[in-house]
Amino acid sequence: MSDVHDLDTNDTVAPAGDHVYDVVVIGAGAAGLNAAVVLGRARRRVAVVDDGRPRNAPAAHVRGFLSRDGMSPAALLAVGRAEAAEYGAVFVDGRVEHVDSGFFVRLVGGPVLRARRLLVTTGLRDELPEIPGVRERWGRDVLHCPYCHAHEVRDRPLGVLGTHPGAVHHALLLRQWSDDVVFFPHELDLASADRERLAARGVRIADGPVKHLVVDDDRLRAVELVEGHVVPRAAVFVFPHLVPNDRLLGDLGCARDADGRVVTDRAGRTDVFGVWAAGNVVDPRAQVVTAAGMGSAAAIALNHDLLEEDVERAVEEYRAADPAARPVPRLIPAHPESA
Repeated sequence: MSDVHDLDTNDTVAPAGDHVYDVVVIGAGAAGLNAAVVLGRARRRVAVVDDGRPRNAPAAHVRGFLSRDGMSPAALLAVGRAEAAEYGAVFVDGRVEHVDSGFFVRLVGGPVLRARRLLVTTGLRDELPEIPGVRERWGRDVLHCPYCHAHEVRDRPLGVLGTHPGAVHHALLLRQWSDDVVFFPHELDLASADRERLAARGVRIADGPVKHLVVDDDRLRAVELVEGHVVPRAAVFVFPHLVPNDRLLGDLGCARDADGRVVTDRAGRTDVFGVWAAGNVVDPRAQVVTAAGMGSAAAIALNHDLLEEDVERAVEEYRAADPAARPVPRLIPAHPESA
């Protein structure tokens, strides 16, 4: 059942001064915050709605972000919020339940925000394998992205859990950071060609299902197999199932591709009028710096889209006005020396 409904007249609408918000941004990660900064600098009225559950909260540092490398995710978001607020963005804590026709954004147990356009930057969630220890150590010594975490565990004994079809590539890639990489197929049916590629790359294989991760003194120590073999490891990489938080986009009727992902153009515009999307909600591969850039691109496109509407409205009002009351553009006289 769709969550796009008509507005109940008894609902409270949170105003933006005497006007609706130009853009309501749903999600305050890197994409949403950067969009809010760009739109605020363009003097647009912006509200940012967020439920305070960032995907990268378990991670200690943001990596690969020029000038922000090593900053904690929480600190990055705090700085982003402060910068967006400086340019007039309004922050609303809460979760969007659904969007009514006319872009009335209804929050769970909260106000209703009215917008001219929507930007959805709700990210994604990591669905982890049900192996004891994985969830407990996630973001610490159980890791996902080599470009985000591998440098910090370089030259140490690493493991890769075969819980996803992309895990073999993960293991091959991680050999760039360590000479000691062990691939645990777990329940993955490893093809002979993949075994050959791993062997050629110098990746050892520990066959058999994984029982659990061995943790001692708050540190990962090893991977134990069901048959009892224990393989010492300092860090383990796992490829989670990446699930976009795109329910709102689906409810709004946005088109999807053959893989089920919401389709946008390069600036984040969906096929539904007035609806944009940016960041991991539409690109699971986007890192923090990439998501921030996507937010900026969407904000610029949104501003130009709003400009076209502003101009059309101004022309209609100009034509409808009494000719005697129309504003007359004043010409700037030429400088005497240039005459």
